[in-house]
Amino acid sequence: MRTSIATVSLSGALTEKLTAAARAGFDGVEIFENDLLASPLTPEEVRARCADLGLSIDLYQPMRDIEAVPSEEFRRNLRRAEHKFRLMERLGADTVLVCSSVSPLAEDDDALAAFQLRRLAELAEGFGVRVAYEALAWGRHVSTYDHAWRIVEAADHPALGTCLDSFHILARGSDPKGIEDIPGEKIFFLQLADAPLMAMDVLQWSRHYRCFPGQGGFDVAGLVGHVMRAGYEGPLSLEVFNDVFRQAEAGPTAVDALRSLLVLQESVGLTEPPAPVVPTGIAFAELVTPDVEPLSEILEALGFTRTARHRSKPVDLWQQGEARLLLNTGPAARRDGTQLAAVGLESPDPAGAARRAEALLAPVLPRRRAPEDAPLDAVAAPDGTELFFCATDRPELPSWTGDFEPAAHKSPVVHESPAAHNSPVAGGIHRIDHLALTQPWHQFDEAALFHHSVLGLGAQESVDVADPYGLLRSRAVTNADGSVRIALGVGAAPSADEGGRAQHIALATCDIVTAARRFRDAGGRLLPIPANYYDDLAAKYELGDGELEAYRELGILYDRDADGAFRHCYTETIGRVFFELVQRDAGYRGYGAQNAPVRLAAQHIRRPVR
Repeated sequence: MRTSIATVSLSGALTEKLTAAARAGFDGVEIFENDLLASPLTPEEVRARCADLGLSIDLYQPMRDIEAVPSEEFRRNLRRAEHKFRLMERLGADTVLVCSSVSPLAEDDDALAAFQLRRLAELAEGFGVRVAYEALAWGRHVSTYDHAWRIVEAADHPALGTCLDSFHILARGSDPKGIEDIPGEKIFFLQLADAPLMAMDVLQWSRHYRCFPGQGGFDVAGLVGHVMRAGYEGPLSLEVFNDVFRQAEAGPTAVDALRSLLVLQESVGLTEPPAPVVPTGIAFAELVTPDVEPLSEILEALGFTRTARHRSKPVDLWQQGEARLLLNTGPAARRDGTQLAAVGLESPDPAGAARRAEALLAPVLPRRRAPEDAPLDAVAAPDGTELFFCATDRPELPSWTGDFEPAAHKSPVVHESPAAHNSPVAGGIHRIDHLALTQPWHQFDEAALFHHSVLGLGAQESVDVADPYGLLRSRAVTNADGSVRIALGVGAAPSADEGGRAQHIALATCDIVTAARRFRDAGGRLLPIPANYYDDLAAKYELGDGELEAYRELGILYDRDADGAFRHCYTETIGRVFFELVQRDAGYRGYGAQNAPVRLAAQHIRRPVR
């Protein structure tokens, strides 16, 4: 189907919004009246700009407080409407959105509303304009889509139809099944938005917290299915009022918006893009660093061994069990400092995963490689993290490990099969439990949609975490068996000298007390946790003999739910990266969120190592 986006959904001047929509791949736009009023371009110039960009103008909006008003007020409204219709002729727009009235002058009289909307439609028809009447969720007398349709039906004019808006319908809890009773040709327009489920004034909810389909808690796909069954043939259009989107760069927001519509169309059976290829594990995490020594010291203390080096790039492979870390000291490291730059995802079909990513607008990354290097498809996540689709040591496909040569004086374990590492020693690390990726403040919702739609990972509920300098949000995405877990986080912008909030790699062990002691005894520094935490822990849980003392000694944090326990501790931070040791009971699915405020406060006290 054709796709459209309201200019109010994007930041910037009108010309910037139009350019962003066109470059993302939208077919058309809704022109929001305020954007036109603030533009130095004439309506004719806006029309020409849209034509040059290949955009149709699908809707002009909004026209407010028109119907069910005293006759003298309605006369003034018709005068106002005639001016708008003449402007629309110049603009090349043939459909106008009329919102249900919120005016204190409006009367609770459906017959009067129908009569006046018919008069408006008669006037509009003379200018070649259609009127799409929409029920605002906070309308004074008309606040539901079925009520708006009854008025349109009673008015009975070919130039008058209804506009359906998923936010206004779903925010009020209306049953969208009744949409199927509306003739498709009388649904003049469909506006789509999602939103997080919140208990607040619906007007404030609408004006500040809408998001793109798939980013919130509404069943937008179910609503679209009802509209399609009614016979609607117009565009799928996004109208999203969101404070973050209106401050973020318009280009990436437009791409995120179109991706949401592509996924929505897939979910209701309108399109069939390549199917998701869900990753089955984490092949590696790649760190870039200008100084390998601090990281090497930490990895050695954790029990990792430098097993191999890339044959043509300054990249070392460090390994322990199935946990693989790449240390890259190339030019990017010297420019950006120590950070987590790339993730290798084990994929049952790397080529299929790449096709899926490209179809959903994930930027495919060019890769400099020698002729003998294994072909690796990579795409960029919204935060810039490179995602590689890998087949590690599988005989039927080239393996990235073949690009590495054994390090001097080390056994060539790089080509061992995963089965060789399935019996970890006590206190050893056997795999990467999860990755925590801090997102730019304006890309949190985009990142969640990206990882869910492009990678096929399930998104858990968003949680809020208290930080000493502001509230953080976190949302985990994971595959079914938990072999891939990525915690996405966002918070208040850091101060300039922090260089961005830290990311971290969580390493799984079967015996965290032994692992932490070995790390400390090898010279590693664990994050100190205040004694007050352990006093509170003793009050919360009955722990085994010596357990609390060991946790207090080593800075180990503890969490428990109905399905199991979670123990974790942290290393110092190097640049923007630190490591977490975790011991997870099989049934525990969380990340120790209740301990995050304590950890964050402790990290603020201890400055990162550069």
